[in-house]
Amino acid sequence: MVNSPLKVFITGASSGIGEALARQYAQNSGAQLGLVARREDFLVRLKAELAPSPEIYACDVRDIAALKAAAQDFMKKFGVPDIVIANAGVSCGTLTEIEDDLNAFQEIFDINVMGMVNTFHAFAQPMRDAGHGTLVGIASVAGFRGIPGGGAYSASKAACIKYCESLRVEMRSSGVSVVTICPGYIRTPMTAVNKFKMPFLIDVKQAVVRFQHAIDAKTSFTVIPWTMGVAARVLRMTPNWLYDRVFSRMPRKPR
Repeated sequence: MVNSPLKVFITGASSGIGEALARQYAQNSGAQLGLVARREDFLVRLKAELAPSPEIYACDVRDIAALKAAAQDFMKKFGVPDIVIANAGVSCGTLTEIEDDLNAFQEIFDINVMGMVNTFHAFAQPMRDAGHGTLVGIASVAGFRGIPGGGAYSASKAACIKYCESLRVEMRSSGVSVVTICPGYIRTPMTAVNKFKMPFLIDVKQAVVRFQHAIDAKTSFTVIPWTMGVAARVLRMTPNWLYDRVFSRMPRKPR
């Protein structure tokens, strides 16, 4: 009996971690992919380079109707996915006192948090009904503590971590697993704009191999690379007076 290919649905798939995950699952697992991103031209290029040919959906994760339509189309063609990876995310420097940054705060929360909720909403009930599957939320170590100049991003990723934790408990005994992955500094277009030294920086191709291992093992929560996880846990335990003194002098993410 021939096993059917793994079915994987990924948002934010046009570049960075999402694109690398698509390539990893296609090349390493021969997975049937459903890929979502706003940039259709990037998706078309990626589709031409992967086998088996993925289904591509040019839509915004903030658009719940479009995202549900993409999910329903994928499931109609291939069935309920084995893995859904909510990866879509944006980042930029923000300052609360600058009025123009309020829109950036809203966009970051809408894409990073509600985009994840919308993605999982589209598949949660079908996965429950099927009694299997893995929902993967890509969060960040930035959600462990507030990063000065990156309040919107840090807060959004902290929300993602807690949301996935809540969902994991809700899905307990349903057969559906929830995996939270917190990347540290990964070499992608998103981190390329950073003008400061990024500790434990790793290449995205290395990172997604580790992502897949964590997903395959249904690891409930992991930081990649593990060295960044150790550093993040130390920061969590650092007294506020010391954390504030040190990080108030750190370079800020560009606005």
